[in-house]
Amino acid sequence: MTPNATDVGIPATSRRTFLSSTAVAAVAVAGGMPLLAACGGAENKKNEGTTSGKDAQKILPTFAARAVVTPDIPSKNGSAAGFTTAIATAQLQTSVAAKKGKGSELTAMAPFWGPPPAPDNPYYKAMNEAIGVKVTWQNQDGNTYADKLGAVLAGSAIPDLVVVPGWNLNGKIPGAINAKFEDLGPYLSGDKVKAYPNLAAIPTDAWQRSIFGGRLRGLPMPASYVTNIAPFYRADLFEAKGWQPPKSADEFMALAKEITDAKAKVWACDDMRWTAYNMFGVLNGGEKPLAWNLVDGKLIHRIETPEYLEALEWVRKLFEAGVVHPDARADNQGDAGDRFTSGQILMYNNDVSHWYQKTVEQVGQNPDFAMAAMDIPGHDGQAPTLWATNPANIWAFVKKGTPKAAVEDILAMADFTSAPYGTKERMLTEYGVEGTHYTVENGLPTKTDAGNNQVSNAWGFMASPAPYIAHPDQPEVTKAMIEWQQRMGALTKKSSFYGLTITEPNQWTNLANDFEQLEKDIVRGRKKIADMQQAVSEWKTKGGDELRDWYKKILDTSAPAAG
Repeated sequence: MTPNATDVGIPATSRRTFLSSTAVAAVAVAGGMPLLAACGGAENKKNEGTTSGKDAQKILPTFAARAVVTPDIPSKNGSAAGFTTAIATAQLQTSVAAKKGKGSELTAMAPFWGPPPAPDNPYYKAMNEAIGVKVTWQNQDGNTYADKLGAVLAGSAIPDLVVVPGWNLNGKIPGAINAKFEDLGPYLSGDKVKAYPNLAAIPTDAWQRSIFGGRLRGLPMPASYVTNIAPFYRADLFEAKGWQPPKSADEFMALAKEITDAKAKVWACDDMRWTAYNMFGVLNGGEKPLAWNLVDGKLIHRIETPEYLEALEWVRKLFEAGVVHPDARADNQGDAGDRFTSGQILMYNNDVSHWYQKTVEQVGQNPDFAMAAMDIPGHDGQAPTLWATNPANIWAFVKKGTPKAAVEDILAMADFTSAPYGTKERMLTEYGVEGTHYTVENGLPTKTDAGNNQVSNAWGFMASPAPYIAHPDQPEVTKAMIEWQQRMGALTKKSSFYGLTITEPNQWTNLANDFEQLEKDIVRGRKKIADMQQAVSEWKTKGGDELRDWYKKILDTSAPAAG
């Protein structure tokens, strides 16, 4: 068995979008947000803010760990667990003792990348039969999912189950979630969750993150809170040239100049903004609440910090020095990962999952290819301060008013899909039916064409187990990925609103929409640092200072229940 719970088939472009808060906001507003005007009003006002501390303790499910298969590399410092060895089909464990579904006919909507499979395909049939339900998937194009999500939530024809990715939690979507989806607390709070043992084994901070509008509404996909943006480098070419990964901002610049040979069409790197933010200790920009932190009694936003400007200035100097690939300067021209594997750039930053994806991609094309992730250097040569991401970023929600029997069948689905690594349920969810969707070759499952076409997205967006990485076909890469997370986790702090889902008042929800584009313009030399300073000043007067006071009241009256 070699499925990987941290990779549910989201393409690299969508992973990137997830990481950039203001870019996400712009996409969401351009998509479905204006259609949600009907979701505003008193209900939203009542549900603004967050739920934590003692109030959350009354809502959260009781945690009950499950020791089904011991990981080869245990989780440490917030990392995922690692599995480097395959588990034979005959040795898979059973985590759901009996079929729990009672035959409900359900509709479900989720993002899907690529052509969706036929509704009655063998994978969907096998999952329905194993769980005891009949789910009809209404898969939507993942690239335009915000449009469809906005339209659906603004209307009354809402599917029984709706997947909402974290990158769509902008505009009025959080308010719509509060108004349109079921409270699962009566089914899962406290010891009630023990009726679903796999759900009970989901970490508490992922459940804390699933409280929307004062109610436990989301079925989460847990994630490691360690930064998922890794600065990759071509280990094979570095070794051949005798280069070492840089340990400071100055070393990075010097190495970048040495690497770059424009005549040979080789440049040092792509846009390194995400790594720069980590190098300079800038607060997380992935989601709005994470951008705030209490410093000496005052809440400070990431864009107000000197580190934010210093990071932008450093990236601007990279562009100015000509060490960044021209297509990156043009922005959205081609793919950085492709430039990396072709040798046009030797360093880039992206989701840590690229480590495995690109390695496997190159196995048959370039046997000498090797990549690694450098430990994120502090800009001054000291250990950097990294900031935690949130412990869950994708949820499945149940339509408000769903009958009790149907809710229980949905929870049976979630209990099945959150089965841990090494179980029959996880194998079916990730790989489908042996002989139809995969074959076993050299002890490892290998997907068939039917498996590649049918077993992706959809069911993978239901609740899932505690984060793990399992690539027995590349055990050294798996080990390296986990150990990198563990080292970076040791440098990671949690900002003031870590793990909380916060619904901001509507009047401020689009306040920072333009910052992502301004960042791009500054590092490419189209705008100046002074333009950012002016934008921050305007942000304060247009609502930033009021928003600060609003967040401070939350902090003064609540404390995290998990973490």
